[in-house]
Amino acid sequence: MPYWIVTKVGGDTSLGLIQTCFTLSGRDKTCFSEYLASEWLITLVLIMLGIVSITATIALLFVAQSRPTLVMYARWLGFLAMVMFCLAAVLFPLGFSISEIGGEPYQLPNGYDVGIAYIAFILALWVTVVSELFAGKFCPPRI
Repeated sequence: MPYWIVTKVGGDTSLGLIQTCFTLSGRDKTCFSEYLASEWLITLVLIMLGIVSITATIALLFVAQSRPTLVMYARWLGFLAMVMFCLAAVLFPLGFSISEIGGEPYQLPNGYDVGIAYIAFILALWVTVVSELFAGKFCPPRI
């Protein structure tokens, strides 16, 4: 889903963490994968590690139904996932200075916008943070 950064300057272009797609003069859409800027590579790794952590947290919560001591580990793993997602959200805009975009860190140039994938990521991050806060408030550790 290469809709992290989108622009209509010089045709429809969408940049993602893994691939870039563009459409010029009514031709078919062309997608390719290039090297990743180090900021976006770290962002991708943090997102994948966060997904693994969330999955492990859910698994631990299911197992914790029979072994309540695992709830503490699940909470810490969920917190770690939240930290990784927050770091990814902070690091991603540093990559706005790549040659395809030509902006400055944390500042997109005119004609470029954040795409639906970045908006969905930020909304998912918000849900993760709020759920971690609720888990800390309403699910105290049982020892």
